[in-house]
Amino acid sequence: MKTVKTIKIIITLFITLNFSYAQQSKPVPDLANVKYGEHTRNVVDVWFADSNKTTPMVIYIHGGGFKAGSKEKIRANELSELLEAGISVASINYRLLSNAPLPAAHIDAKHALQFIRSKATEWKIDKERIGLFGGSAGAQICMWLAFSNDMANADSDTPLERESTRVSCIAPIIGQTTMSSKFWKALAERHLKDKNNTNYIAKIFGDTARRDRNRMATYGAKTLKEADKIANNLSALSLISADDPPVFMSYFMAPDAKAPKNPRKVRGWIIHHVDFGIALKEKMDELNIEVDLKYPGSKTKYNSLVDFFTDKLIK
Repeated sequence: MKTVKTIKIIITLFITLNFSYAQQSKPVPDLANVKYGEHTRNVVDVWFADSNKTTPMVIYIHGGGFKAGSKEKIRANELSELLEAGISVASINYRLLSNAPLPAAHIDAKHALQFIRSKATEWKIDKERIGLFGGSAGAQICMWLAFSNDMANADSDTPLERESTRVSCIAPIIGQTTMSSKFWKALAERHLKDKNNTNYIAKIFGDTARRDRNRMATYGAKTLKEADKIANNLSALSLISADDPPVFMSYFMAPDAKAPKNPRKVRGWIIHHVDFGIALKEKMDELNIEVDLKYPGSKTKYNSLVDFFTDKLIK
């Protein structure tokens, strides 16, 4: 019995020590919770690369379906590797749907980008070498920023709003390249049918009336037509043009992957499907914009977003 207890104690200590190490392995921000706006969630953490010269910067935008998530979700390994490569990093919070409907999150990210640019001299960053990355909802915001026309207001009395919103490159992870309900419905119908041809859209996303209510609430719209218009204005596939920056997209499934058998995992699987990336890559190829699409089994120029950012922002 003593031997068993001893083993349990050793295992517990091992897990605790490893957990503590994992927690401590993420570099501490050089600047924490710097306010870029009036809302309590308008804050940014900043890590500076060790350099005597100005450095490029990448901004991390967290995911969470616009309902959850935080700047602390930035992955320790990617953060450390970016800093080691000589790239400074910022991680932002933004308003969630519980605070305000879309596009509040997008507008916050825009302001954060302009705020960071306004700090270029003080923070010794090169405002002409800025990239974006993030997962899911964060990826969607990254693409909106990258593919929108420059939202700088040259006539503004506020210096911050005169800052450009254009970026050098982006690395969206499992991002939704369109917010079109038609695309999402077709995607679900294509992949979510069992051997009896049963459609699981209603089971996963709710019946039509519920989906419509949720869609209007998400965009603060009074009608579906109004919601669709807002969604279209936020969608990468609607915005992209030939002058937009290079993109490194990554997804965690191959195009021929089968839906999970666990019903609880199906919703997350379908809303992060690689078909979103394939649709954007096809359009980018047509426009002759550099794009790399990484998924299991794919052949890509870059192994990781760190390699991509290093190539685009350092070399």
